[in-house]
Amino acid sequence: MYDILIENGRIADGSGNPWFQGDLGIKDSKIVAIGALKGEKAKERLDVRGLMVSPGFIDIHTHADALPFLSPREEGRILQGITSDTIGNCGISFAPMFEGTLQLLKKYVAPFCMDAPLPWDWQTMGDFLKRIEEKKSITNIAAMVGHGAIRIAVMGMDDRDPTSNELGKMKELTAQALDDGAVGFSSGLIYPPGVYSKTDEMVELCKVVAQKGGFYITHMRNESDGVFDAVKETIGVAERSGVPTIIAHHKTMGRKNWGKSRETLRMIEEARERGIDIICEAYPYVMSSTFLHALLPSWAQEGGILKLLDRLRVPKNRRRIKEEFEKGIPGWANLYEAAGWDGILIASVKKKKDLEGKTVEQIANTRKVEPAEVVFDVLLEEDGDVMMVCFGMSEEDVTNILKHPISMVGSDSLPCPGKPHPRTFGAFPRILSKYVRQDQALTLPDAIRKMTAMPAQRLGLTDRGVLKLGMWADITVFDPQTVEDKATVAEPRQYPTGIPYVLVNGQIVVREGRFTGALAGKVLRKTFP
Repeated sequence: MYDILIENGRIADGSGNPWFQGDLGIKDSKIVAIGALKGEKAKERLDVRGLMVSPGFIDIHTHADALPFLSPREEGRILQGITSDTIGNCGISFAPMFEGTLQLLKKYVAPFCMDAPLPWDWQTMGDFLKRIEEKKSITNIAAMVGHGAIRIAVMGMDDRDPTSNELGKMKELTAQALDDGAVGFSSGLIYPPGVYSKTDEMVELCKVVAQKGGFYITHMRNESDGVFDAVKETIGVAERSGVPTIIAHHKTMGRKNWGKSRETLRMIEEARERGIDIICEAYPYVMSSTFLHALLPSWAQEGGILKLLDRLRVPKNRRRIKEEFEKGIPGWANLYEAAGWDGILIASVKKKKDLEGKTVEQIANTRKVEPAEVVFDVLLEEDGDVMMVCFGMSEEDVTNILKHPISMVGSDSLPCPGKPHPRTFGAFPRILSKYVRQDQALTLPDAIRKMTAMPAQRLGLTDRGVLKLGMWADITVFDPQTVEDKATVAEPRQYPTGIPYVLVNGQIVVREGRFTGALAGKVLRKTFP
């Protein structure tokens, strides 16, 4: 007798092959039968006639690190069909953590904490993963260890190269995190402290990751005017270290850079032809989201957020930053230039909630001050904890990247209060509704592959990501004709439609479009050689 029998479905197994009509039997959390199972006994039967049965979606790029500690649970991940989340991206992980630099780390990750009651009673990645297991989670959790967290633990927020001893300690922490269960290593080379690192530092750390059987995912040093150099650097790190690599949320920001995705994708193709294992992931939107302080040049951020705020209290520093906004700095990713003040929207603050959903330009007009002054003042008013949404990509580039064979889907979701980027609630349904059904840029089997088997392969999850015998029963059932994202920039906290059932490890966590309350997720540890 099966525990659950899913009957009459159109099974898209994640391989990229066309769907086929069939039934799927689940017992003891695993898929134990696929085919014509009419007349078989089951404790529970789900008739999904006319619906698509696919592997649960695997989000290769999230910042949902605090969600297991949140109560009540945020349902936005599971209701869009995501059954596994990959945390610790962009160099930003909650571990390792040392007492001497704890306050720097807390401020570093503060925008992603969602006011969750984090105990901060861990040190290693292994300790942190145990806390998640104790709290339990809706989705499965695979963790990256962040370069930023490792650098803070060893060097704080200093703008300098590590000494040989410090680099050795960073290597030890990286190796320990991977031994503890991290699946890979991430960097955020646009943010302090990652922005202070040189290519050679990344190569040395990635050599450790390669030796441990992990992979490297990077928020590159530049995604706008310097995107070609950033791609070249990333390819160089992959080639010199031998580490399998992912370019995170690949994009070309700023109107004058629109169309450059054709060249960046060609660069990645040529690297692969030379035997370099590099791919990319992307989200299905023309706007990005990050910290508001990411607008500011790296010199202003040395030492961490509190020192940044001190600098913003000095008039001559404000004048210098304004001049750099307009003229730029060689090698600096100037997000203001890429988006413009009318394309930068305040997404989340803790105090002056009336700012949420308004652009910097709108706030400047209301306050009758320069837009740059709004950025400085809001950061001071909110103690630096401000998230923004930036408009700056072209739909042509987004589509180009999403449909390319080397790309997969990642939401880069930033669960935070206020009006977060709509990808937090709608990224995966948007792929199915806009890019498959509406625009026909992707076929349904290929879209599913980019959301299931492809990320599972990179994560080293040999028992998830496809529907076949012996696999864990992570399953998403959706209606290909009605599945749709509802989240918008103005009203992001809207859940999608057309996803009636989701199973995690053989338990029904979404039934008739509603969260059942089941906390069925597991921490996914890769066993390294």
